[in-house]
Amino acid sequence: MNSRQETGSTRLDDAARAGWLYYVAGNTQDQIAAKLGISRQTAQRLVSLAMSEGLIKVRVDHPIANCLDLAARLKSRFALDLVEVVPSDPTSSSTTIGIAEAAAAEIERRLRSEAPIVMAIGTGRTLKSAIEQLPPMDCPQHKVVSLTGNISPDGSAAFYNVIFTMADRVKARSFPMPLPVIASSPAEREMLLKQPMIQPTLALAAEADVTFVGIGDLGPKAPLYEDGFISESELKALQKAGGIAEIVGWVFDREGRMIEGITNDRVSSAALPSREKSLVIALAMGERKLPGILAAVNRRLVNGLITDERTAEALLAG
Repeated sequence: MNSRQETGSTRLDDAARAGWLYYVAGNTQDQIAAKLGISRQTAQRLVSLAMSEGLIKVRVDHPIANCLDLAARLKSRFALDLVEVVPSDPTSSSTTIGIAEAAAAEIERRLRSEAPIVMAIGTGRTLKSAIEQLPPMDCPQHKVVSLTGNISPDGSAAFYNVIFTMADRVKARSFPMPLPVIASSPAEREMLLKQPMIQPTLALAAEADVTFVGIGDLGPKAPLYEDGFISESELKALQKAGGIAEIVGWVFDREGRMIEGITNDRVSSAALPSREKSLVIALAMGERKLPGILAAVNRRLVNGLITDERTAEALLAG
């Protein structure tokens, strides 16, 4: 699909979204503008486009209609501040397709803002895929800060740490975390986090206006294990302690409570920014991640979610 086709498809998606908000959810054009972060004039044009393109009949004649309904129900059910649900592809087993594209659009929308923002980013395959889809942008007014260390146990750069990929795509001030993802001991972690060059980065992460993170499962193919950050014995110890998933290395159980000790007392990641004062958006889908997603939204470890239809339906059924 070329860029013109992609732009046209995105425009129809936006029109379907605006049409659903107007004709189904009963929003005014001012409310649509506020919810989509666009001008009232653009909202009006999108609603008109939805009608002229035949998307609006008795219902929104577009696959995104069901997604919008699921998103509204998830938002209400879990008191989330932002929910994006993308169509599921029944022929694909990918855990990034659809949500990576939606995340890229959301990240781009935030970075298009003229007002300066602080954006914090986590790590993972989905987030990396999303960042790789960003167009080249010149955003000197913004700051982008990594929540996680970028050094693997063998001293190499962590492959799925996306701060450097983002720095290549987006000309904003970037703040990496020059630390191991998991320190060798709690004492080393404390020493590293107290370094003068690290303190400003931690402080900046705490001030993030919007944050994007992945959710890693803790099954046999746990990303933390497969990528070499924890050993097999540590994985089994975390599982035995009730760990089911992790966000930027912090492992939690089915109730969304952090596991005490094991690897959590050695994680060099910054704490997740406040969910009361800012937006922390998780990008996650799929059966393996479902328990972790459910725990994260129930416990309000995150207050935003980008997922797919199948996962959304399973969350609502759970």
